[in-house]
Amino acid sequence: MKLNHVHLTVDDVPATGQFLQRIFGLRTIGEAHKNFEMLLDDDGLVLTLMGVGRNNTVSYPKTFHIGFIQPTNADVDAIYERLKDDGLDIEPPSQQHGAWAFRFQAPGGFTIAVRSEAELQAAEPAAASPTRPGKRCPGTH
Repeated sequence: MKLNHVHLTVDDVPATGQFLQRIFGLRTIGEAHKNFEMLLDDDGLVLTLMGVGRNNTVSYPKTFHIGFIQPTNADVDAIYERLKDDGLDIEPPSQQHGAWAFRFQAPGGFTIAVRSEAELQAAEPAAASPTRPGKRCPGTH
């Protein structure tokens, strides 16, 4: 089974959508509106952004985040540099939980984690799983 849709409530739909398109290459599906936008990634995941509403603010739990796993440490570094060039004051990537990674607060009121998948691939057994031919699901034995 494949996760194919995630919904986020955000403080500013247009700013969040533009940010995700500019930094991570997501694409708008259909017509964007002030309080609603649908974005698509390269693997077919739909990320829906909806405005939090008048006189409200977004309040996600401290540990909540979405993640963008990158093929290499160099790809993680490249995203970090784009964010720095975009004016964000964020901590640089470092070794975290077995991966080259960093986190930051995104426009819209949620956290984004960026990490490399090199360590994930190295830890993955070669046997196939029913959900990903040629790869095993994390946590399976």
